[in-house]
Amino acid sequence: MNTIRCTMLPLYHFQTGSAKTLIIVWLVSLLFGKVAVAQQRQWVTLTNCQLVTTHEFDADSFRVRSGTNEYNVRLYFVDAPESNLRYPERTREQAEYFGLTIDDTIKAGVAAAEACRKLLEQPFVVKTRWAVAGGRTREPRYYCIVEVGGTNLAELLVAQGWARTKGVVVTLPTGQKAQDYIETLLTLENKARQTGLGAWANSTKRRQQKKE
Repeated sequence: MNTIRCTMLPLYHFQTGSAKTLIIVWLVSLLFGKVAVAQQRQWVTLTNCQLVTTHEFDADSFRVRSGTNEYNVRLYFVDAPESNLRYPERTREQAEYFGLTIDDTIKAGVAAAEACRKLLEQPFVVKTRWAVAGGRTREPRYYCIVEVGGTNLAELLVAQGWARTKGVVVTLPTGQKAQDYIETLLTLENKARQTGLGAWANSTKRRQQKKE
């Protein structure tokens, strides 16, 4: 663990003008900011996790229990259809991407959440760097990688047609670069689209591609 030594500045440093004060504050903020980023880059593995069902449950965002602690998590790399119209603009954008009506997009979101629930029936692993993601709840939500039987949940959802390759990315704990992993997901997504799996089953885009 790194130890940070701070030297107290004499009082006169804060009496010689606001410019110097701002510089000092900026330097201190920069120092602690770099330390925070370095700590954030360290992966933490939570084993034997369980799904906690809540009304905010989506295929790419849910609550987990690890031991006596509970966390809200958001998957890296993927975006699943919304299961309601809480964010209408996002739902419209998803509908356009999948080639669905708004109603079908919401139905796909509900089905995606159920598929995710089934995948997480058994204990699973969560890997996180505690990077905070935005969310609907007052509690923080953390970006993470979830592994089910050794397979990334993001891959499973995309392969089954319940999510698309979109979102915040990261170098994987294995060291695999984000762009390389994105290519893997895009390959799975294309297969799901072509075969009409999951949300792609009713896609107008898929029907147009078949005609062509």
